[in-house]
Amino acid sequence: MAARRRPHSLLSRLLGGTFLAVSLGAGQAQAQLVIDPIREIAPPWNALRPFESTPLPVLSEPKTRDPVAPEDTPVATRVRPEYAPRGIRFGPWMYTPTLTAGAFYDSNVFSSSTNKQADFASRFSAGLSAQSLWERHSLDMRLIADTTNYRSNTSLNSTDIDFSANGRIDIDHSTQVLGRFQAAYLHDEIGSLTSPTGAIEPTPYGFLSGDVTLRKQFGRITTSGGARVDRYDYGSVRAADGATINQDARDGEVYTAHGRIDYAFSEKSAVFAAFENNWRELRGTPTTSLNSNGYRALAGVNLELSRLIRGEFAAGYLRQNFASAAIGDVSGPAYRATLTWRPTRQMDVHFKTEQVVTTTSDTSPTAALASSYQLGADYELRPNLILSPLLVYEKDKFQGMDRNDNVYAAELRLKHLINNWASSSVYYRYLQRDSSVAINSYDKHVIGFNASLRF
Repeated sequence: MAARRRPHSLLSRLLGGTFLAVSLGAGQAQAQLVIDPIREIAPPWNALRPFESTPLPVLSEPKTRDPVAPEDTPVATRVRPEYAPRGIRFGPWMYTPTLTAGAFYDSNVFSSSTNKQADFASRFSAGLSAQSLWERHSLDMRLIADTTNYRSNTSLNSTDIDFSANGRIDIDHSTQVLGRFQAAYLHDEIGSLTSPTGAIEPTPYGFLSGDVTLRKQFGRITTSGGARVDRYDYGSVRAADGATINQDARDGEVYTAHGRIDYAFSEKSAVFAAFENNWRELRGTPTTSLNSNGYRALAGVNLELSRLIRGEFAAGYLRQNFASAAIGDVSGPAYRATLTWRPTRQMDVHFKTEQVVTTTSDTSPTAALASSYQLGADYELRPNLILSPLLVYEKDKFQGMDRNDNVYAAELRLKHLINNWASSSVYYRYLQRDSSVAINSYDKHVIGFNASLRF
């Protein structure tokens, strides 16, 4: 499987939503394998993530198209002018500063099966995004600093700093060169599958990533191809017995080539094929290599069955060849499907399932077959009040060891858009991991709230 950009947790990325204000409030202590939220990425930016579903192309002439009313767009991303941030315009740039403060209660901060410790924590974030207003080309930049402080277990405190930039060069109306750059200082949270056993503090690491992709449209055919480089630099952490756990073996680079081709039969149906090929060159140890190479390839269909139902369905194969003899060659079928049903203009129901053969992180030699099922909804109680329930089931079958896990997760989130510059949200989350290796089983409850200012 191609490398992920950063090994975040399932809940922090799956449940986080589009806005930072929604995602703040819970620690990232629940990393699982399937990490993508249920969403569509609009062209041309879907070319950077070839397995994400994308809106069907518009083939008709502009004058023959029916205008899309705001109430016919997805609830979660619907433009509501009376609640949208206005931004600060300065020359050819639009700036949007954000400030977010939140607090949460976690019933099991170490994600432990035997030593459950509850704690309260606060979380603060400051961000600034800048978007170009040029007639051609575009450049979007974002800087976020996010800090979490626990009341009792101060070893869990962490601060993340993340800068990213997305750029587009328009060669002509159907050809674009896309670029992405990210530089960040992040943490693998305790209890995640990427955190070392026995650690009592999050694992810090530096992360650099760059991607360049060429996208070209030929009438009904859309193609893209690109390459990405991800670099990891891990720090050491303290263990419960006071020892230092060195993580230098996980340092290194992951190189990825990716591409996708779509053919649209109409504005309601298309077929596609997508692939990623990766090479992982990691430091490892004198006795254990962490190097591997592999690929993931999918082909499928994208259908709009009616104005109420649309989905994308794909199947394929995945293979990862590890230099470590303990794992060797891991391969198997892969599939991915998303479905959106809009029974009313106030509700979107989402379903997503995915199966991959992958490693538990980009920089770990432990492989697993992961199958995930997600069912969620966004319900507009009022134009400024959105209720979002979500249920998740995941089955993890580990390779090279006798371990099978079942993961159950649920969230209920209520978001309130107060006005153009303020919003708030409250949420409840539950996570349960049942593992055949008893020490890896745990459950936790998280309750939190946050408030956000956007200018």
